[in-house]
Amino acid sequence: MKKSGKKRGRDYGKGRNSLETLAKALCRNETLHHWMRLGMPDMEEPLPSRDTVIKIAESLRAVLFPGYFGASELTAETACFHIGTTLDWLRHALKEQIKRGICFACKKDDTDKRCEDCNSSAEEITEEFLGRLPAIQKILATDVRATYEGDPASASPSEVIFCYPGILAITNYRIAHELHLLKVPFIPRMLTEYAHSITGIDIHPGAQIGDTFFIDHGTGVVIGETCIIGKRVKIYQGVTLGAKSFALDSYGKPVKGIPRHPIVEDDVIIYSNATILGRITIGRGSVIGGNVWLTKSVPPHSRVTQSNQHLYNE
Repeated sequence: MKKSGKKRGRDYGKGRNSLETLAKALCRNETLHHWMRLGMPDMEEPLPSRDTVIKIAESLRAVLFPGYFGASELTAETACFHIGTTLDWLRHALKEQIKRGICFACKKDDTDKRCEDCNSSAEEITEEFLGRLPAIQKILATDVRATYEGDPASASPSEVIFCYPGILAITNYRIAHELHLLKVPFIPRMLTEYAHSITGIDIHPGAQIGDTFFIDHGTGVVIGETCIIGKRVKIYQGVTLGAKSFALDSYGKPVKGIPRHPIVEDDVIIYSNATILGRITIGRGSVIGGNVWLTKSVPPHSRVTQSNQHLYNE
């Protein structure tokens, strides 16, 4: 049968669904204007790039765990060269992304002065952060050891580094936390949410977590912004360290940044699907059983199970 030659499909150049018409409708969208009133950028400076931030995260893992990520055929003679090359790229890439975040958050009216100050701040923050990498590497070594020694299924520390989602999430958290302490906008949350999307482990970069931290399995773990977690703490999948309620301002909006998440002291174990809410303290050496719901503080060396959790709740 002879084809008619008539063009099939919709003509996207004309009519109410033309690209020009759709673009104009989106630009007039009330939601867009609402975002702009809340602080949406004027596009004079580009926003941080999610793809670049992910590449930064992977490059930092290659620096912190040389030979495991990035270049895999390293020797004692070539390791420093590869690490140095990666650090050189990181210095430029990280500075640019930090500058973009700072520029977006900056409220100065003088554009030229704003850009000069943002660039200077980004450079100082980048150098300070890079100087903290050896300390991050040392604390991550304790997390790897805790995971290897705490999980009888782990064959070696190398398997833990390569394969365990808990280590990936903790690595991104430890990187993000240092950037959070340096008051970098956006980038810390982008790093932890990247790990969250891969592992199902949600750790806010503002949380304070001591060394030798072990997350077993990990899926569904939530650790809130103002959590304080001590040393040698072990938690299982599905654990929530969350807020019980939110203080509201005079406009009925949640007050930001106030302590509202649990404090978990040293040597605590929290088993799967436990939910711990509010600014309460789990005392040192305590064991919190699976599926427990806690809203009151627990003394040191307590054993809380489903059968006795009523003693600690309202």
